[in-house]
Amino acid sequence: MIRKETQEEFAQIFDLVKIAFQTAKVSNGLEQEFVNQLRNSGNYIPELALVAEESDKIIGHIMLTKTYIIVGGSKVEVLLLAPLSVALEYRNTGVGTKLVHESFALAKAMGYTAVFLIGDPAYYHRFGFKSSVEFGVTQLHNIPDEHVMACELVPNALVGISGIIEW
Repeated sequence: MIRKETQEEFAQIFDLVKIAFQTAKVSNGLEQEFVNQLRNSGNYIPELALVAEESDKIIGHIMLTKTYIIVGGSKVEVLLLAPLSVALEYRNTGVGTKLVHESFALAKAMGYTAVFLIGDPAYYHRFGFKSSVEFGVTQLHNIPDEHVMACELVPNALVGISGIIEW
């Protein structure tokens, strides 16, 4: 079952994210702290912070929060997918895919048009993610371009938008 996270589950989600990223291909080891930072920011969208649950146990988590592309002197609002976590024993069973699809459907219904992330291209390409530079969006950090990706929820949502993604 996929549903919105609750405040009572924050500590359990913190532990899930920490353990999940100990074996991730792309990780800085601070993803669990980042979840808390995102929740405490003005960019948190409770409706887009989801858990996957089986037998009353949280086995997966995803967050989509607001972020921005700086285009000249203005900002274009998009979403940041960070992080996606699945308990080790449930990996490769479709839990992550279900979380991504459900969060994207909700985001699109809420009027969002594009999602950005930092992650493993081998995993995220299946959802339509491409290097953000292919869309004309760059970043100011020392993150390899292939790991900074974007996906349009609405076709051509990023056409004509070039700028710098704000993390």
